[in-house]
Amino acid sequence: MAYIKLISETEADGKLKEIYQNISSKRGKLSNIMKIHSLMPDTMIKHLDLYLSIMFSNSNLSREEKEILAVVVSKLNNCDYCVNHHAEALNYYWKDKNRLKNFIEKLDDSAFGDKFRLAVKYTSKLTTSPSSVLNDDIEELKQIGWTDEDILAINLITSYFNFVNRIALGLGVEFSDDEIKGYKY
Repeated sequence: MAYIKLISETEADGKLKEIYQNISSKRGKLSNIMKIHSLMPDTMIKHLDLYLSIMFSNSNLSREEKEILAVVVSKLNNCDYCVNHHAEALNYYWKDKNRLKNFIEKLDDSAFGDKFRLAVKYTSKLTTSPSSVLNDDIEELKQIGWTDEDILAINLITSYFNFVNRIALGLGVEFSDDEIKGYKY
């Protein structure tokens, strides 16, 4: 049970009901991380817009890589809600529960190249010790082949999931096996 009041889909009316229906039609269903905004529906719209612009925009990072970074941040923050949601999304690409389980335990995968491992290292550092990120970290990313646009995308994904983890953890957003399945990836 969330720590604050949520307005359910059956209780929603007016603008909130329209927002719920719109999100469900676009995403396949309505997640609890969206419902937590039910008392402030405009923030729900802005939150979803930010999520879609970061995770579904065209960039040199694939959707799979974006989901990997989402899991890294969420695991480092001990956010079970987001780990489970984005592990489910990642497995949409991997289709291998054992590989996924091993990745979540180690936050590494044998299929990652050095370039992507460095992105994971940066994501980890920005999550666990943001004030320790220096220009040298960015230069290291550039030297291995990440562009400024790529680095911005990696930073935004990392920052976004730190933001969402704090919403989920700070307000007690819960998940179930049914709630984490059925979204459009």
